Amino acid sequence: MISSATPPVADGPRFDRADWSGAFRNVGLELSDELVVAVRGTIPKDLAGTLYRNGPGRLERGGLWVHHPFDGDGMVAALRFEAGQVHLSNRFVRTEGWLAEERAGRFVYRGVFGTQKPGGVLANAFDLRLKNIANTHVVRLGDQLLALWEAAEPHALDPVTLETRGLSRLDGVLKPGEAFSAHPRFDPGHHGEPRMVTFGVKAGPTSTIRLMEFATEDQPDGVRAGELVADSSHSFKGFAFLHDFAVTPSWAVFLQNAVAFNPLPFVFGQKGAAQCLASKPGEAGQFWLVPRQSGHHAGAKPVQLPAPEGFVFHHLNAFEDPASGEVVVDSIYYKDFPSIGPQVDFREIDFASIPEGQLRRCRIDPRSGTVQSEWLEQRCCEFAMVNPAHQGLEARFAWMAVAECERGNGPLQAIEKLDLQTGERRLWSAAPRGFVTEPVMVPRPASSAEDSPAEDSGWVLVPVWNGARCATDLVILGADDLAEQAVLELPLAIPYGLHGSWAAAT
Repeated sequence: MISSATPPVADGPRFDRADWSGAFRNVGLELSDELVVAVRGTIPKDLAGTLYRNGPGRLERGGLWVHHPFDGDGMVAALRFEAGQVHLSNRFVRTEGWLAEERAGRFVYRGVFGTQKPGGVLANAFDLRLKNIANTHVVRLGDQLLALWEAAEPHALDPVTLETRGLSRLDGVLKPGEAFSAHPRFDPGHHGEPRMVTFGVKAGPTSTIRLMEFATEDQPDGVRAGELVADSSHSFKGFAFLHDFAVTPSWAVFLQNAVAFNPLPFVFGQKGAAQCLASKPGEAGQFWLVPRQSGHHAGAKPVQLPAPEGFVFHHLNAFEDPASGEVVVDSIYYKDFPSIGPQVDFREIDFASIPEGQLRRCRIDPRSGTVQSEWLEQRCCEFAMVNPAHQGLEARFAWMAVAECERGNGPLQAIEKLDLQTGERRLWSAAPRGFVTEPVMVPRPASSAEDSPAEDSGWVLVPVWNGARCATDLVILGADDLAEQAVLELPLAIPYGLHGSWAAAT
């Protein structure tokens, strides 16, 4: 059983398309340890560590553009904070495909989201190779920096220089070509030690999820950072399209969207693989609750329950309600799978024709098999996160990128702080000429063993495309009030990215 509130009514976006689309370009520079100064405000001296960002940095080759930005080659940027100073480095990930296409000066591979090789259908038919573009996320694990793309193995980079070390199978954990999620979750230590929890999917009529957990710090028992500490596999009926998931101390929570996959247009060179996905009208998705090996339900079978209609790329967080026994998961819902058709230029998309994302809370009762839901935020939003120390626990605050318009779809131009208990909202806007990407909340470090900073004490780091100067700014906001702390004008034009992470200085 599913109950939910009525979704909001749209009111139409307003923005300057030339400013917005100007961010779609090739990155032409690779910088090393370039000093960046604040043009406004002061860089907090307590902010010590590195902000890593990944995203498509190559969108055109030989005069041809990718069909979708998600087909662009991965470019990792690192902003290192130390003693009130910031140094910027960036590098393309030297994947096999990037190197081959650099040599050829043209597209050699088809893109998952519709990019075709030159030569039309005949040149693309029956070429089923997928280029590992390493463009979706970047995380630190042990002594490696991992550039992630969810359909294959990660690429290992040097955490300081960003030089590509090559494909990583994580000391034999992965088989050649095995899928490895681009959206890991970091357990802050629910069972004694922090872990990176992630998964891989083998999709088909029956799909298999492999759930993996890695130590993120050296442990007293001799386990080293980066070592696999838990591993299990579970199969479910149906084709699984999964980008993200959520974790609690006892569960890994997946949402299997109600989609079908017809591979024939991909095989015959007419579409990219992702363009062969289609929603199943009238069918509900499924929540899959997979027991973690260190949790209270270790050894139990996974639990399957119906999910609300809609499509989900990203989750905010999940937690277990001790009073009710429910698993609560907050997710960004779209009315349908948002896609760009074969004949559409992504720089000219009609936002009004694409469903917006809205934050929705689902309360899952594994005992009764019921799911209840309510809207938490009806403004168009994406890239939401909580304080990392509250990952898998009930959090009061969320930070997310939102549209400038209060209803309807539009480009992301503002950052919102949402009080999940009271519904109170604070907003910082980059409009009219600024466009935000994923914010990263960095908690303020404790000053002593007894010190416990408030949940919203810290900073929010936001890359902003500045349409006025055709380059990227980094804006530092106070996490509590979203007051602007500093603005850094980067000597680099970085296209809209996907995901990033913060690695505290050690």
